Amino acid sequence: MNNDYDVIVAGGGLTGTVAAQAISHYSNQNLSILSIDRNPETLPGRKSNPGWTCGDACSKEAVDFMTERIKVPWTSPEIEHDVKGVMAFSPDKETAIPFDGDGYMLNRQKLPEIQNARTKKMGVNFDFEINLTGLIYDGSQVVGVQGINNKTNESYKKTAKVVVDATGVTSMLRNQLENSTRIEKKIDRRDLESTGRHIMYFDKGEEDLTEFDPDYCIIHLDQDIAPGGYGWVFPKADNKVNIGLGVEKSILDQRNKRLGKSDNVGSLMEEYLQRNKAIKNARLSQDPEDIHNNTGVFQVSVRRQNDCMVSGGYMLVGDSAWMPKPIDAGGIGPALIAGTILGKNVVDAIEANDVTEKGLWQYNLDFIEEYGYKTAGLELFRRLVQTLTNEQISYGMKHFLGNIDVESISKGEHPDFSGLTKLGMIIRGAMNKTVANGLKYTSEQNKWLVEHYRNYPKDPAGFEEWNKSLLKTLNESFVKIASFAKN
Repeated sequence: MNNDYDVIVAGGGLTGTVAAQAISHYSNQNLSILSIDRNPETLPGRKSNPGWTCGDACSKEAVDFMTERIKVPWTSPEIEHDVKGVMAFSPDKETAIPFDGDGYMLNRQKLPEIQNARTKKMGVNFDFEINLTGLIYDGSQVVGVQGINNKTNESYKKTAKVVVDATGVTSMLRNQLENSTRIEKKIDRRDLESTGRHIMYFDKGEEDLTEFDPDYCIIHLDQDIAPGGYGWVFPKADNKVNIGLGVEKSILDQRNKRLGKSDNVGSLMEEYLQRNKAIKNARLSQDPEDIHNNTGVFQVSVRRQNDCMVSGGYMLVGDSAWMPKPIDAGGIGPALIAGTILGKNVVDAIEANDVTEKGLWQYNLDFIEEYGYKTAGLELFRRLVQTLTNEQISYGMKHFLGNIDVESISKGEHPDFSGLTKLGMIIRGAMNKTVANGLKYTSEQNKWLVEHYRNYPKDPAGFEEWNKSLLKTLNESFVKIASFAKN
């Protein structure tokens, strides 16, 4: 059939524009590409009415991965502030563990403006204010998208050889997908966190590097203030901050019952802000580059990526594929990596004249090799931490977790927790034995999971057996982790 375009990228946010740039780069601008966004051109890629709700942090490593491959540099003003890494504090603040290395704080309102201008220069076309409602099929192949033009209220249809879904965590395109049983359509509620954050200027209060540090992104683990998630204080300047927190609803409900409270994300954010002694007289930024983005609440996934990310003519990327890192919900880094990888996979498939599920399958393998191999293990570790009390987290960070261990966990490697069972290791009480056993167990399971992902099937025919084994192990692991909390 004659298509309107070679490729349609549904969703004009950060992930979508990186994917479009990568496709353009790898095809030497020889493919026709259309980016479709539901927002007006003045607010491209906006997640929701409050803006681009996000922690705004990204590792230098992920930006370099993109830049080296598709030759797209990021500088000021899209990069607002440099940081030396992330510092995770225990609930009692007695232990701090650094990880992730050099990184950037981004301006999420300015970035899409620059991304769009850059993407257009690379020959990509844009349609704005389009509300996509579904996909168009030809037999077992996705061949386009349909929806409503919000400006004219008329029906909208465009066709392409490949549709890239970058429409976000609640993607309607994925939820209604008709040509695959391998792609998961719905996410478990326990794998979503509600996050809220403010971008604020402030007056300096007490000097306290556990509360604000211009050189480090601070994470506070605290089951009372951010149940099932964490609070964050990320610097944008010496007197400017991205401050917020994330919670998991069922754990928040348990916390409210335990404390006799009825808090929600908004009230917890207010309490978190008020207790920070380093930040005084905080006020929402009124800068032009923040004004449409200075406060907001949104949802983010905290699980492994979708077990399968392609079907005939269709590919998932970024939040649509549940790519944010399970341990800290960081979504920008994996999106840059995945969007870059996807660009080459799309071009290779079109040049081979095979955009079937099998023809696009290499994308699964390439993403897993670069990043996705570690995410299931991180999902287990996140679930373990969510079962622990503040006292257990503080004790575990102080006695069991060193910098090397956390860096290993973050990279999906195998921290050596064998010392937890050696003679001479003093574990005070059953409560802390639970932490030790949980860490040892998740480390052992992580080894199996990484190896299992290294053996991801080379074509669709092997997927069902691979996936059945994965889900069996994960479900057994989730039950085991829950049992530690009861002991």
